[in-house]
Amino acid sequence: MKVDGGIGADLAKAAKAAQRVEAQGYDGAWSAETQHDPFLPLLLAAEHTSRLELGTGIAVAFARNPMTVANVGWDLQAFSGGRFMLGLGSQIKPHIEKRFSMPWSHPAPRMREFILAMRAIWSCWQDGTPLKFEGEFYTHKLMTPFFNPGPQPHGAPPVFLAAVGEVMTEVCGEVADGMLVHGFTTERYLREKTMPALARGWAAAGKQRANFELSCPVFIVTGDNDEQRAAAATGVRRQIAFYGSTPAYRGVLELHGWGDLQTELNALSKQGKWAEMGELIDDDILDAFAVVADPSTVAAKVAGRFEGLIDRLSFYLPYQASDDSLSAMLEGFKAA
Repeated sequence: MKVDGGIGADLAKAAKAAQRVEAQGYDGAWSAETQHDPFLPLLLAAEHTSRLELGTGIAVAFARNPMTVANVGWDLQAFSGGRFMLGLGSQIKPHIEKRFSMPWSHPAPRMREFILAMRAIWSCWQDGTPLKFEGEFYTHKLMTPFFNPGPQPHGAPPVFLAAVGEVMTEVCGEVADGMLVHGFTTERYLREKTMPALARGWAAAGKQRANFELSCPVFIVTGDNDEQRAAAATGVRRQIAFYGSTPAYRGVLELHGWGDLQTELNALSKQGKWAEMGELIDDDILDAFAVVADPSTVAAKVAGRFEGLIDRLSFYLPYQASDDSLSAMLEGFKAA
C-alpha cells in the first residue's frame, strides 16, 4: 500500500514541501484545487524531486474543457518524467455555475465523455490518430501540426476520478485508471457500494481490477498524549459532520442507518452551527469513518480495515498532528 503526502498550493513553498515529502519517504504527493490552481505547484514539485509521484487531488474537470486539461496533463507528464497523475472531480452544480460560470448537466455522462475526449486528443498526439471526437457535450475535430505537441516517451498520464455515488463510480471503473475515494467513506460503503459499482464499470470496458488503482484519504485520530488525541477527535468529528451535511453524501450515512443525521446536520449548517454539528458525531460514527489508534499502531489498523480494498492512501488529518506522530505512522507502513 503506497502512502502519499501533500504539498499544499502555495507556490512559494511548493518546491521545498515536495522535497520534504520525498525525503520523508512518501510515495506520492497531491495538490488540491481550493484557494489556488492545482497544476502549478506540481510543476515546481516535479522540478525539485526525482521519484515522487505527483497528482491533482482534485482538479475540477467541469471548470475546464478536455483540450485544456489534455494540454496541461501532457506537459506535466513529460516534464516530470512520467510521474504525473491526473486526478479529476466534478464538483457540485452551485460551484460550477456560480463560481466558475460553466455549464452543468448530467454529471456522470458528461464526465465519461470528458475523459474519453481527452484520451482521443492524447491518442492524436501520441499515435497520430485523426482527431474526430463528437459527443453530446464535447466535440474535438481540429488538430493542426502547429498545435500538436507530438509524442512523448512516457505516454499519457493515468487518470484518476473522484466519485461517491454509484453512477459516477461506474463511470470511474469504465474510463479511468484509478479512483480518488472520497474521505467521507466507510469500509462498509467501499465493500457494499463502491467495489460493486467499479466492477460494473470494469466489466463494461473489459478491464481488470489489477490494472486499476484506488487512492483513499483515511481519517486518522491519533496523538502523542491524551490532549492531542482529544483535539484530533474534535477535528475529525467536525469534518465528518461538515461532509455529512451535504445532501449528495447522504447515501453513505443511510447505508449505516444514519440518514436522519444528514437532515439534522444540513439544518445546523444553514445556521452556521459548526461546533454543534461535530457534537452529533458519536463514537460509533467516528469509528466507522476514522481509524482511531496510537501512531505506532495506525498502519496495522489501516491494513486490517482496508487491505485488498485500496492501493494507496493519504492521512486525512483535519487538525495539527505532531511531526513525531506523522513519522511513527509512516514508519509503520514502511515496515509492513
